[in-house]
Amino acid sequence: MTSTTRLTVAQALVRFLTAQFTERDGTRQRLIGATWGIFGHGNVAGLGQALIEYADEMPYHQGRNEQSMVHAAVGYARQSNRLSAHAVTTSIGPGATNLVTGAALATVNHLPVLLLPGDTFAGRPADPVLQQLEVPYAGDVSVNDCLRPVSRYFDRITRPEALVPAALNAMRVLADPVETGAVTLALPQDVQAEAYDWPDEFFAERTWHVRRPAADPAELAAAVRAVREARRPLIIAGGGVHHSRAEAALAEFAAATGIPVASTQAGKGSLNHDHPQDVGGIGHTGTATADELARLADLVIGIGTRYTDFTTASGTLFERPGVRFLNLNIGAHDGHKLAGQPLIADARGGLAALAGELGHGAYRVTDSYIAEYREDKERWEQRVDACYEAEEPDVRPTQPQVLGALDEIVDASDILINAAGSLPGDLHKLWRTRSFDQYHLEYGYSCMGYEIPAAIGVKLAAPDRPVWALVGDGTYLMMPTEIVTAVQEGIAIKVVLIQNHGYASIGGLSESVGGERFGTAYRHRSPADGSYTGAPLPVDLAANAASLGMRVLRAKTVSDLREALAEARAADTPTCVYVETETADTVSGAPPAQAWWDVPVAATATRSSAVKARELYERHVSTRRRHL
Repeated sequence: MTSTTRLTVAQALVRFLTAQFTERDGTRQRLIGATWGIFGHGNVAGLGQALIEYADEMPYHQGRNEQSMVHAAVGYARQSNRLSAHAVTTSIGPGATNLVTGAALATVNHLPVLLLPGDTFAGRPADPVLQQLEVPYAGDVSVNDCLRPVSRYFDRITRPEALVPAALNAMRVLADPVETGAVTLALPQDVQAEAYDWPDEFFAERTWHVRRPAADPAELAAAVRAVREARRPLIIAGGGVHHSRAEAALAEFAAATGIPVASTQAGKGSLNHDHPQDVGGIGHTGTATADELARLADLVIGIGTRYTDFTTASGTLFERPGVRFLNLNIGAHDGHKLAGQPLIADARGGLAALAGELGHGAYRVTDSYIAEYREDKERWEQRVDACYEAEEPDVRPTQPQVLGALDEIVDASDILINAAGSLPGDLHKLWRTRSFDQYHLEYGYSCMGYEIPAAIGVKLAAPDRPVWALVGDGTYLMMPTEIVTAVQEGIAIKVVLIQNHGYASIGGLSESVGGERFGTAYRHRSPADGSYTGAPLPVDLAANAASLGMRVLRAKTVSDLREALAEARAADTPTCVYVETETADTVSGAPPAQAWWDVPVAATATRSSAVKARELYERHVSTRRRHL
């Protein structure tokens, strides 16, 4: 007879989660390292009670906003190299729907997070209940169904025994390097508290092997031929390089072949900034060096990249007639993009296989090609120096000078987190990465409000390293709530809060597409015409951060900033450096975009700004290519 243990569904789920592990390359770790939660009537008596029962085995973190909790979990998962993740539990209703944005972010970026929202009564003793959405045409739909399109796996546990296959499927997807993303198990509040006799085998330790699929021999042979025929190849390193921990393999391959390496936002740091083959970011926010190489490349070798529109300059970057693509990717969907030659394999293993065929002098680009991109990179580095330099240390800094001051004090142990605004463009062009995981940009979903909670998650995964959240005022106002969590838990994140009085990035974009910066500045309305062109709003974000319990250092000049950053780096409590830079209607000072990005412009307009923008837009659109 099979032995059983009688537990509630919630208790069984938590106990099950404590026994799940991942393993890759002989290293084993907990799959679900902790659970975040905000409790309401939909989960307090179920998962809330279960987390008390298993408090010794399942760490718990108290959040302030459901979306923020997902961001923290995602930050933890990325820093943990997707081998360990967090769970997030909420009540029904708004608590559950607040998960949707975070779930989309996780799934877009292929980062694992387990979502456990409460749901309405499965038994329907009263209908409707508090916070229930009534759907006249379907009795089995709840607001949690909003999570279906943004989840890699979704199930609703309407009977206790259904938890067994659902929980196993959830772990399978979380641990799968191709399928991973947000996983949702919707838990009706009555079922959470229902008791059931569970087979003890359900609670046995399970280890989910994270595979490294090898390249198909025929695909590998075709890839080798493509590289050997290339005279101006260019590697584009994407986030898959980091997920595979293929940085060392890439560095060796690039050094052996001389092929230059550009990086996407997710792939930046695949090579350190001083590696001879590193040419910086690519695409709309990339360097002039990388983008010019892309325009002339005869073979583009994408490694772990999705080829987003920022990377391809909306299909206008790769100009050379007959340019071909070789795509080393663990996912077939991405491996076949741009009509490329697919090499479907783990990035590290695929690079090792290529190196075995092309290394040791079997293939190397010409010395003239190497000299060309190294000289061009040196010219770009001089532009970076000019952006970072502050000739007058007693004046208000520009945004690039803020990055320059930070550049002076960090080392390879520091981690920088950013997601939205004008900072991603400046960072992608200018930042000099010193370690493979220093540069943490969430640009798959580019979600405002990600930085502070994600910094908490990263710090939980890397407690001995300095972790910086770089935020503008627009992003800060979206989601500062988890500062309270950092203070409560003593998580010593460092926040650099840049005040430029508005949405600087979108303001610049608006101007370029004929939108005249409409609705992008944080200003009073003008008495003359009612537009937002009056005086800047008298908000004091530093005071706000201090009111949430954070230590705040105000910096008015470049000199102040350098001192404040050094003090913050040494701090062992949550610390914010507040600095006011240029206003939203001025440029940041970084070099302009080196490649186009397609944001459609009004086809008809009466205002001259939009008419001129449309003329320029049509010229760019005419250069777009479909690589078939």
